[in-house]
Amino acid sequence: MGSIKELKSIVYHKILEELDRKIEVISEAIASAKDSRNNDTKSSAGDKYETGREMMQIEIEKNEVLLSQTAKQRKELARIDILEKYDKVAFGSLVTTDKGTYFISIGIGKIQIADQTCYAISLASPIGGLLKDKVVGDEVQFQGRTFTIKEIA
Repeated sequence: MGSIKELKSIVYHKILEELDRKIEVISEAIASAKDSRNNDTKSSAGDKYETGREMMQIEIEKNEVLLSQTAKQRKELARIDILEKYDKVAFGSLVTTDKGTYFISIGIGKIQIADQTCYAISLASPIGGLLKDKVVGDEVQFQGRTFTIKEIA
């Protein structure tokens, strides 16, 4: 892997791609459920028909909530300027510690880039809160371990 700036760009774009893919899958699921609901022909068993339609409606509503949450995450991620240089840990920074690499953005967890593991975390997460406003050389204690900040991009 190249520089920390290159890693930051790769991680950022991988998260964007993942969110876009997720939005597409959820949108397709909603369209499919709506199509099934709308094309469900009424049978002589009226209760079965209504139950099926209601189940489809519940599925649609569940997916619409998921779509809204995912779109909100994507919008939040889009606020990051990946070219911005950070002197301290803040939203949008990539932080390398002696225990791991963290992209301070949205909390979606582990991102694997070739042989490099990076964690996309939010400032609201326990480790994100500890890292906030820290600078290179600072140490934080988390779950009985000491993390030393080596680099921030």
